[in-house]
Amino acid sequence: MIVEKFPDRIIEIDQKQYLYFGGTAYLGLPTNHKFQDLIVQNILKWGTTYGSSRTANIQLSAYTSGENFLAQHIGSEKTVTVSSGMLAGKLVLEKLKKQTDCFYHLNEIHSAIQIENSLPVFINKKLNTNLLDSKPEKITILTDGVPTFQTRPIDLSFLNEISNQKEITLVIDESHSLGIIGKNGSGIYSSIDFPIKRKILVSSLGKAFGLTGGVIASDSNFIKEIKEIETFTSAAGMNPAFAQTLSDASEIYKIQHQKLKENLNYIDSILVQPNNVKFDKNYPLIYLLSNELVEKLKREKIIIASFRYTKEAEPLNRIVITANHLKEDLDKLIQVINYK
Repeated sequence: MIVEKFPDRIIEIDQKQYLYFGGTAYLGLPTNHKFQDLIVQNILKWGTTYGSSRTANIQLSAYTSGENFLAQHIGSEKTVTVSSGMLAGKLVLEKLKKQTDCFYHLNEIHSAIQIENSLPVFINKKLNTNLLDSKPEKITILTDGVPTFQTRPIDLSFLNEISNQKEITLVIDESHSLGIIGKNGSGIYSSIDFPIKRKILVSSLGKAFGLTGGVIASDSNFIKEIKEIETFTSAAGMNPAFAQTLSDASEIYKIQHQKLKENLNYIDSILVQPNNVKFDKNYPLIYLLSNELVEKLKREKIIIASFRYTKEAEPLNRIVITANHLKEDLDKLIQVINYK
């Protein structure tokens, strides 16, 4: 299905209008006029792009503004922005490869933080025995903030069970939790309080925050190390107009986050959860476990997100709620889901 304009709450296909519950614009920012105005003003000031290295002799204050906002919002000592969430993940792995004896992963993590020879944290639902032995080593655990096909943040309580002989670094991909979960959408990072050496956030900014780019958040020393990697120094940065907009749009983020929360609370009040859906009022996705329901929604002129992460995988069918959806949109959606 090809559309001719940004797919917000309504899309047009073959001259017919459909309600749309897809994409990743959770805060509804790509079509928000005040947000667009900020971007336009910042493009007029900072240009459409800036191809120079972040370590060149000329430094742009736009990056300082955006990164300071993100550090305060996330609750980290420092952040650094890059051109994408994928690059953020790969830069972190490039650095940690030299500091890690063994990598572990939770569930089917996003490819941005996948690395060869990583071991599963759990085997047959039990903690990997390697994590319990007395061998001193530096380990890195890789996880998504909210796993695919889940509607709640990852449970990290297992960290308390790992042998104290392990020096733990935790890398969490918050592309689908930053801007959504926590106070004003601060994400999960600041709430992680376990006996570990270091925690690192990587995230796309192209989801809830509505801007092409990525971010790495951690302690000051680690961010300094990232800025010294050749891959970082030889690459152009995030669009500076977008970096400045991060800071300038701080109040808009709060307003849109509140609208999203109100939409989710409303759904929670009217949804009679059958066995064929998965929903939590703190997260803007409804997963459908029934292909029949997907077709039923389409017959009612409602289009949802449906895609495969790999060629072999089954289609992932999910309803995406945004801050832009109206009560009447939600009423129609839930009426179809509730009807048996």
